Amino acid sequence: MSTLGDLVRTRTDLTSRDLDHLQRLVAEWQLVADLSFSDLVLWVRTRERTWMPVAHLRPTTASTVYADDVVGLERATSPRLDRVWREGRVEQTERTVPLHVRQETVPVRRADTLVALLSRDSNLGPARGPSPLELTYLTSASELLQMVSEGTFPFPGSDPDPEHSPRVGDGLLRLDRTGHVVYASPNALSAFRRLGVSGDLLGAHLGQTIARLPAEPGHLDEPRGSAALAAALRFREPRDSEVEAQGAVVLLRALPLVPGGEPRGALVLLRDVTEVRRRDRQIMGKDATIREIHHRVKNNLQTVAALLRMQARRLTDPSAQAALQESVRRVTSIALVHETLSLSLDEDVAFDGVADKVLSMCADIASAGATVEVQRSGSFGTLPAEVATPLSMVLTELVQNAVEHAYPDGRTGRIEVAAVRDRDGL
Repeated sequence: MSTLGDLVRTRTDLTSRDLDHLQRLVAEWQLVADLSFSDLVLWVRTRERTWMPVAHLRPTTASTVYADDVVGLERATSPRLDRVWREGRVEQTERTVPLHVRQETVPVRRADTLVALLSRDSNLGPARGPSPLELTYLTSASELLQMVSEGTFPFPGSDPDPEHSPRVGDGLLRLDRTGHVVYASPNALSAFRRLGVSGDLLGAHLGQTIARLPAEPGHLDEPRGSAALAAALRFREPRDSEVEAQGAVVLLRALPLVPGGEPRGALVLLRDVTEVRRRDRQIMGKDATIREIHHRVKNNLQTVAALLRMQARRLTDPSAQAALQESVRRVTSIALVHETLSLSLDEDVAFDGVADKVLSMCADIASAGATVEVQRSGSFGTLPAEVATPLSMVLTELVQNAVEHAYPDGRTGRIEVAAVRDRDGL
C-alpha cells in the first residue's frame, strides 16, 4: 500500500514543506484521536481536483467508525470537503447510515497556507451523559484541532517517539494556565502515588509538587519534570522529561494548549516506566559484564601469544620456530576479534578493522629483504561474533599461505583480499 509521502508526491502539488508538516501531524495525531474517541482521516486535494484520503487512524479509547481502511479510496466529489476547503472554516455534519456518526471537518494549515483537511469521525452511539474524563478529553481534543486549523499544531521541531512516548491511556493531567491540576486520570494518579505523592493532585501546582519529591540517592538537583513543565507553559513548546522518586520512574510529556493564541494551560501525558528502566539497567549491566569478559579473554590470548613468541625465540630448530610463530598469528587473530567485541555495545563486529590488522600482521612474515604488500578492497561490513572469530582464522591462514608460497625466497609482490557482498551474503 502507498505511504502518505507516496500519495502526496504523486497525486498532489503540495511542496516538501507541506508534506513535512503533514507527516509531523500524523506522528502526533494519536493523541487527538484518543482524546476525541474518534477516527481521524487526512484528506488532500489532488491535481484532478478530487479528494484522496492519505492517512487514517483509529482511536484506542473507543470503537472505530470504519471497519476497513479508507486510505487511497478516492472521491470524485464531496460537497462537505469542498465547502470547508473553499471557506476555510470548521464544519460539523451528522449521518445515521450505517452508524450514527458526527463528522467534523477541520482545515489543516501550515503557517497561513491551507494544505489539507482533517475529518474527525465520532461514533455517537446511544445517548448518555459524559463523564468528567470524557468532558476533559473532548475539550482538549477540540482545542488541539483548533490549533491544527491555525497551523500551530503539531509544534515546529516536535519529533515524538511513537513507540516510547506516553499515550492518553497511560495517564493524563490537565493543567490550567498557572500550572495547577484541574483533572487527573486514574492512571495518572496511580503513577504519582508510586512517586510518593499521597495527597490529592486536584488543585495542586504540578511543578511545585514534583519539586518537593525526595531526590534519589546520587541526584543532587530537584526532579527535572518541574523545570520542563515551567518551560512548556512559559515558552509554549512541548517538553519531555523523566521524574524519578521512591524507586519509581515516570516519563512526562507536556503539551501547551494555545488555541487562538490564548494560553489555556497544558496537557501532561505520563507513563510509568519503572519496570522498563529497571530492565534497561539490567541489560546495561549484563552488556558491561560481557564486554569485560571479552576484554579479559583478549588479555589472556595476548598472554598466550607472548609466551609462544618467547618460546619460539629459545628454539634453534627452524621448523619448530615456524610452527610456534604460526600459532602466535592464529591466537592473535582471535584476540583481535575479542578486542573489537570488548569495545562494542553488542555481539556484532565491524570486521574491516579486524581484517586490516590481520593483513598487516601477515605481511610481516615475508622473507627478509622482501616486500609483500597486502591490501583489502571492499567491505566485510558488520558480522556476528560467531562468524567473525572463524573468519579471522581463515583469513589469517589464507593470507599467510599466500605470502609464504606465492612469494618465497625474498620475492616482492602484492596480495589483494576482495570482500564482495551480494544478495546471498559475503
